[in-house]
Amino acid sequence: MEKIDLKVKRRDTGKKNVKNIRNSGLIPGVFYQHGQESIAITSDLLSLRSIVFTNDTKLVNLFIDNDEPRECVLKEVVFDPVTDAITHFDLIGFISDEIMEVDVPIVLVGQAVGAKEGGIIQQNLHKLPIRCMAKDIPSHIEIDITNLKVGKAIHAKNAIVPNATVELSPESVIVSCVLPRAAVSKASETAETPAS
Repeated sequence: MEKIDLKVKRRDTGKKNVKNIRNSGLIPGVFYQHGQESIAITSDLLSLRSIVFTNDTKLVNLFIDNDEPRECVLKEVVFDPVTDAITHFDLIGFISDEIMEVDVPIVLVGQAVGAKEGGIIQQNLHKLPIRCMAKDIPSHIEIDITNLKVGKAIHAKNAIVPNATVELSPESVIVSCVLPRAAVSKASETAETPAS
């Protein structure tokens, strides 16, 4: 995994303080470490972008105020349902011989045969929740869509993640190939038109 530095500050807890933090343009978060008390932190959006908006899991060197760096990974990000702005983030301490649950970015590879036939690729999941030893966390999970045909889908059970368990229903759809709406509507109209 690529390693990246993130400088944050400690913050006070409580709804009022969290609201004030967000109003000032900062983002509240929490750092968790097994066997230790959690630490409430805050970061600016610019610093978080390279960790949140990425196709790879990043190993984070977390600097809380002027403390020694702590290795961690991004555990969860909460987005505003209306504006899509980041409203909260969680980081979890990285211990190589410990089992962790993390969301790993999904990267689609190949050109679907269904797309060549006029289908549209719909990616339902952009991250896959997995459980594995920290040292086995992949930077991303590749899903090969080369043989994906129109009307077909690739499910969570089809994802190959070495040394890890996918923490999701096996039938959850990762990506599918569907007909464009116009084509579906036209097909429906043709089926409903009585023969003359």
